[in-house]
Amino acid sequence: MKKMILIGRSECGKTTLRQALKGKKIQYEKTQYVNHFDVVIDTPGEYAETNTLARALALYSYEADVVALLLNATEPYSLYPPNVAPVVNRPVIGIVTAIDDPRADVEQAVKWLKLTQADPVFCVSSFTGEGIWQLLEYLKEDGDVLPWETKEEAESEREVASTKYDIHDIKDPDFEFI
Repeated sequence: MKKMILIGRSECGKTTLRQALKGKKIQYEKTQYVNHFDVVIDTPGEYAETNTLARALALYSYEADVVALLLNATEPYSLYPPNVAPVVNRPVIGIVTAIDDPRADVEQAVKWLKLTQADPVFCVSSFTGEGIWQLLEYLKEDGDVLPWETKEEAESEREVASTKYDIHDIKDPDFEFI
C-alpha cells in the first residue's frame, strides 16, 4: 500500500480514520506526537494549526507516498489555503470525514478541498464505513492484501468501543458540541 500521511486540525478524524482503514475497533485516542502505523503516518492536529509546528509536517511528508488533507464535514471553515497542493512534491488527496453527521455539509467541505487542488477527494465515514473501500482502492498497490475482500465488508458499520462524544448524541440533530 502507498504510505499516507494524515494532515488536519485537531478532532477532524485522522486517528479514527486510521483505525477504520485497518479494520480496528473505533476508540478515542488523542494523538500526542507523530505516529507511524505501517502505511499510515498519523499527526497531531496541533501541527497543522500552529505555524512553527507545521514545518514538521513538511519534513514528515517526505516519508509518505501520498499526502492526505482531512477536513471534517461539520467544519465552519477550512484550515487550508487555496492552491496549496501544487507546492507539495507528493500526490495530495482530500478526505472529507464525518459525512454521516447530521450537521455535515459535505458539498462545502469538498469545495474547500478542491480549492487546495487536492485530487481526488474522498468522502468517508469511519463509523459506517462509507467511502473506505474507494480510499483503500486508491492506496492499493499490486500484491497488497486489504483488510477486507469485498466493498460490502469494507463499508460495513464499525465496532465502536468509545468516542470523545456519546455516539447517540452525535446522531441527534439537535446535539451541539460545547
